[in-house]
Amino acid sequence: MSIETMRELQAYGFYIMLVAMVVILYSYWFHLKRSEKIGRRDYEKYSNLALNDDLKDNVLESFTSDKDDNRSVKK
Repeated sequence: MSIETMRELQAYGFYIMLVAMVVILYSYWFHLKRSEKIGRRDYEKYSNLALNDDLKDNVLESFTSDKDDNRSVKK
């Protein structure tokens, strides 16, 4: 395989990866907008997370879990 052929394959691979990354980025953006529109998540409350990161601040989401469900070995 010559150097020119390798460079050509590298260029094709670059553009294929570029298009794939753009598709993934826009699909993720669409997923975020859709889940916010449906009401599954409210991402506006996460926007001030960097500013309100003190220990005394309110918790964004409460997480309840049964400790026995998270064990890998059941008794």
